[in-house]
Amino acid sequence: MNILSIESSCDETACAIVKDGTEILAHVVASSKDFHEKTGGVVPEVAARKQLEFIVPVIEQTLTEFYGDSIRKKRETKSGKGIDAIAVTVGPGLIGSLIVGIEAAKVLAFAWEKPLIPVNHLLGHIYANFIQEKGEKPKIIDFPSIALLVSGGHTDLILMHGHGDFEYIGGTLDDAAGEAFDKTARLLGLVKYLGGPLLSQKAAECTNNTISGKLPRPMINENNFDFSFSGLKTAVKRLVENNNYPVDVVSCEFENAVCDVLVEKTIKAVKKYKVTSLLLGGGVAANRQLRKRLENKANNLSVKFYVPPIELCTDNAVYIASVAYFNYKPKKIEEIIADPSLGIMD
Repeated sequence: MNILSIESSCDETACAIVKDGTEILAHVVASSKDFHEKTGGVVPEVAARKQLEFIVPVIEQTLTEFYGDSIRKKRETKSGKGIDAIAVTVGPGLIGSLIVGIEAAKVLAFAWEKPLIPVNHLLGHIYANFIQEKGEKPKIIDFPSIALLVSGGHTDLILMHGHGDFEYIGGTLDDAAGEAFDKTARLLGLVKYLGGPLLSQKAAECTNNTISGKLPRPMINENNFDFSFSGLKTAVKRLVENNNYPVDVVSCEFENAVCDVLVEKTIKAVKKYKVTSLLLGGGVAANRQLRKRLENKANNLSVKFYVPPIELCTDNAVYIASVAYFNYKPKKIEEIIADPSLGIMD
């Protein structure tokens, strides 16, 4: 089954065509990140306008990749030949951005007479693990699994009994891990917007963490699977205000603190639920320390560890198609609406 998917939840406009939920046939992403760097954050109205600007060219480019030459493309595009269904992100996200993608998907579904599948963007981050890389054999991920979703807006632990059978076991009570990374990067004067990756680069430059253990590891010893990172951000602020530590040292200690908590809680869930596999997803899944530490822990427990390639950790339409394939639930066009506050289990 070939599914054409659209993702427009925030400041990326993406379209993809994926075969059987695993094989990428076409994949295009356009981002308005540069515009939001000027304002130090995403301006919803600007993001929505950029979605409107990008949506048609992104879809056209995806179809060109799929169909090939322009003559064939023009003929096949009229019927959507070779495409079996349309999938689209319905939430969570920015209401204006979501609407642009949803309306585009509705037009295609109506014109081509294809089923339309609404997708929860958060599940997409998890299903990025099911995508096979070029030359790789299709993945067979055994259940039950623990999935750690860690991004700018979410930090959640999910127990997956099977496709469509998810159990929420814990999550952040305040700031998400990615949000804490970005806010700390701004606090340290690294960058105003999306500074998490730069903070990690600075942390990697540290050769001697002279303040090891100075920052708290929030809720690490609590008998639950919840997280809290707002206090850690405050602790960094106080540390910086009262001392003159190098940026690379503070970055290293902060990254260690976040990873300590994420790894400890996740592995505790792996042990409690006796799962056979561990999945990591979300923007922070690109963090090399987190990837390596979880992989080592999982290997020690003989648990298979999965993490998407770096390019599929950020927002894209590929994983939206994967969710749609493995959790195939089409709806009538008129029933599909944007839900900006959609939760992981909704």
